[in-house]
Amino acid sequence: MQRLQNRPQFQAVLAGPIVAKTVHFALHRNELHVKATSKKLDEAPSTAVLFGLEDVWIGAMAPKRWAKRAVTRNTIKRQIYSVSAEFSEQLAAAAFVVRLRCAFDRKKFPSATSQPLRETVRAEIMTLMTAAARLS
Repeated sequence: MQRLQNRPQFQAVLAGPIVAKTVHFALHRNELHVKATSKKLDEAPSTAVLFGLEDVWIGAMAPKRWAKRAVTRNTIKRQIYSVSAEFSEQLAAAAFVVRLRCAFDRKKFPSATSQPLRETVRAEIMTLMTAAARLS
């Protein structure tokens, strides 16, 4: 399993379809076509240039808009990478981005990184990854 590293990689995956949604997250997927290459200079970079090898690529997005505290954003990203590592054998070679799409209720989760928040995030990410594994 590889991690997305730069903005063009994230943009390429976010241009792909949303394959699963939960209350707080969306899962984007983009097929990898590593053998195809772009010969024209004015074309957008192909996935061969962006990703280099055919493997499972995972990216996590937790914008400040939806998770104000850095501790919360980091907790969410850790859960995303942890759960996706568990599912890496079941996923097809493609690029995925798990995107936080709405905020967690501060009344329900008052602590920036509480056990109930971790469990809720983990359960939703497991739902997304199960849906992605079914597509493979």
